[in-house]
Amino acid sequence: MSRIAPVLNVLSRVVMLFSVAMLVPLVLSWVTHDGAQHAYDVAILVTFFSGMTIWLLTLRAKRELQTRDGFLLVFLAWAGLPAFATLPLLLYMPDLSFTDAYFETVSGITTTGSTVLSGLDALPMSINLWRGLLVWLGGMGLIVLAVAILPLLGVGGMQIYKAETPGPMKDTKLTPRITETAKGLYLIYLMISLACALTFWLAGMTPFDAVMHTFSTMGLGGFSSHDASFAYWDSPLIEAVTVLFMLVAGINFSTHFMAWRQRSPGAYRMDPEVRWFLSATLGSALIIAVYLKVMAVYPDTLDALRYAVFNTVSIATTTGFASTDFNLWPIFAPLWMLFLSCFASCSGSTGGGMKMVRAQLLFRQGRRELTRLIHPAARLPVKLAGQVVPNNVIYAVLAFAFLYVFLIIVMTLLMTASGLDFITAFSAVVASINNMGPGLNLVGPATTYAVLNDFQTWICTTAMLLGRLELLTVLVVFTRSFWRA
Repeated sequence: MSRIAPVLNVLSRVVMLFSVAMLVPLVLSWVTHDGAQHAYDVAILVTFFSGMTIWLLTLRAKRELQTRDGFLLVFLAWAGLPAFATLPLLLYMPDLSFTDAYFETVSGITTTGSTVLSGLDALPMSINLWRGLLVWLGGMGLIVLAVAILPLLGVGGMQIYKAETPGPMKDTKLTPRITETAKGLYLIYLMISLACALTFWLAGMTPFDAVMHTFSTMGLGGFSSHDASFAYWDSPLIEAVTVLFMLVAGINFSTHFMAWRQRSPGAYRMDPEVRWFLSATLGSALIIAVYLKVMAVYPDTLDALRYAVFNTVSIATTTGFASTDFNLWPIFAPLWMLFLSCFASCSGSTGGGMKMVRAQLLFRQGRRELTRLIHPAARLPVKLAGQVVPNNVIYAVLAFAFLYVFLIIVMTLLMTASGLDFITAFSAVVASINNMGPGLNLVGPATTYAVLNDFQTWICTTAMLLGRLELLTVLVVFTRSFWRA
């Protein structure tokens, strides 16, 4: 308990801060009189006083957090906050089970975008706004947010930030203090979000839809306020705007920060991921467009290009929006899109998957081993952006890749053992662990995850949490050595 109490002390303040976020949909509910005010009143009180109770009970346990404390705090925050986030949903929709409500909020806060809800067009605006806000907050990480705007946490932020920040290259600081780093990242995040919302509005969305879909676009989460997602508008202009901002959100926000601070696009040229990310995503979209045209799915070339680009970029960046039911396309196209979601997004972006930097390192390590077979005595360092990558980073990436594939296999087997067909089971697991949203077959873009039973839903929920915290941050908490003194 002596180890957990200081972590709970910090977590309690994060929980109290989280209750403040519920004021946003509450105000909208008051303004629109949508009937959900009581749900937010109760949810805010329960969340705030739960946090305060934990804080009072652990007041004497306050101390500087160690590295392992950071991992535990991140795990508890990302697993615990969605439980409080379910309260507005459960109170407004009493027929919704806790399993489904927790799935929905985990999907939001991990920026996955899978949903068990239908009839989104008829839901109160505040409920849809709360779902979208979860995606936006989860996009850059609630822990980083807490460190950025709540310095009174009184603990070292670097341990927490390194535990939550995705990607293997975590040691580069943008500014001398972690608080300033977090503030800088959120400033960029907020500025781009404002630009996105304004552009959506000018392109034809209502102000509410513009805000709601900005949350989902910048968080790469895919939640929508319409069952038809982007097919609701059937607008090439809105789709083009969305593609632009999905690509922006798929790039490392540290790179955006550096470009803004230097007032120069040179940071994008220096980032080893950006070129590969854009080439893989847009190149794949072009290939799929040609394939759809050849297969006569869309006889018109512009239609094939329009639907291929929007849906391919959406899935590759792990956003999960859909402008058509790509589940009905010839299987090559959706499978290729599913494959892209595994690695296309950049580290430090709001996207999921193993990230482009890991894919690059795995490729270069494979090439090094092939060369070593011919020249066993040669010194063959792996380089990225002209810098030699230490072997310990390579080993960490290899371990991550093994666990990533291993967990997909295990969870797919569990899903098929529970009665699902292979394509549904495999795509649901891959979509969940990549925080991507829609899968194929029974969990395609035209359906919801409500078709899954509770056991299958919990597997996908676990996969979402594992994927958002990049496996190791979660798994290390369950090792014996973690709990040794």
